[in-house]
Amino acid sequence: MTIASTPSASSLPGALRLIWPQWQGATAANATALVPEVAAERARRGYAVGAQVLQAVLPAHDGPTAVVDVPTGDRDEGSTAGIESRATIIGSLQAALDILADQNPTQVLTIGGECSVSVAPFSFLQKRYGDDFAFIWIDSHPDTDTADTDYDGYHAMAVSTLLGHGDSTITAMLPAIVPTTRVAYAGMHDGEPDALVHLTEWGLPVFGPDDLRTTSEPLLSWLAASGATKVAIHLDVDVVDSNEAVLGLGEVPGGLTRAQVHRVIADIGEQAEIVGLTLAEFVPRSVLQLQEMIDGLPLVGTAPVSAAIPGRASR
Repeated sequence: MTIASTPSASSLPGALRLIWPQWQGATAANATALVPEVAAERARRGYAVGAQVLQAVLPAHDGPTAVVDVPTGDRDEGSTAGIESRATIIGSLQAALDILADQNPTQVLTIGGECSVSVAPFSFLQKRYGDDFAFIWIDSHPDTDTADTDYDGYHAMAVSTLLGHGDSTITAMLPAIVPTTRVAYAGMHDGEPDALVHLTEWGLPVFGPDDLRTTSEPLLSWLAASGATKVAIHLDVDVVDSNEAVLGLGEVPGGLTRAQVHRVIADIGEQAEIVGLTLAEFVPRSVLQLQEMIDGLPLVGTAPVSAAIPGRASR
């Protein structure tokens, strides 16, 4: 955890900006296959670069900010118990949980990193707000893989973990498990059969892109029926139609437009208090290509594939 002070920030609990550049949740094979325009080691760490870019373009934040320290080196762990890089992922999860316990925020903006960075803050918020809390997963994919499905990338297990269907060691670390009645999807329209089957088994409502093209009403009706007035939103940028913009790891056509995503989130905010927001899975492809071109040039030098992200936290 990287911590420093922001003199203008309040000492009271409030909105925490959590920078979590975790890249290990996507398997090496998947990252390499989906970002072929750069070398494999750079492609794997694209999420960490994405977190740097997001931190640079976001408005300044006067409140508490903390950075989860994520190793940039490759320990070459392979898969253990159905999860690639499991030991590193567990270590980063514990670091994030420690930050949340220390800061005790009422709201959390999480800057990823891959999708699993929502696990710690959403579980924390579930414990804080209890029956008044729900989360909405805006994503092209369900993220309901488990250690028993074919894909070993932990980023695809994020929802399963939050619902208590994940790795038993990991779920035991969480402050709280979210009831399935307090979870809904927006924009989901892609995924593998062995993960999609869990949507039906666990009774998870899905509002696909076509349900939300012109109105947010179906999702808002679900939210009203849930009774929750505190909401966390997970935004995987691959929900944006890849025919409009390729923002995530893979190209997924048929999703929501950027304007539709913005409208859906704004409408949720009109109906409930948004206490959590995650920006996840951003892979800045042109930046990765630029890095590859300039690395090692005279007066530039050679940088690590993913440099550490400077950050601060205030209390």
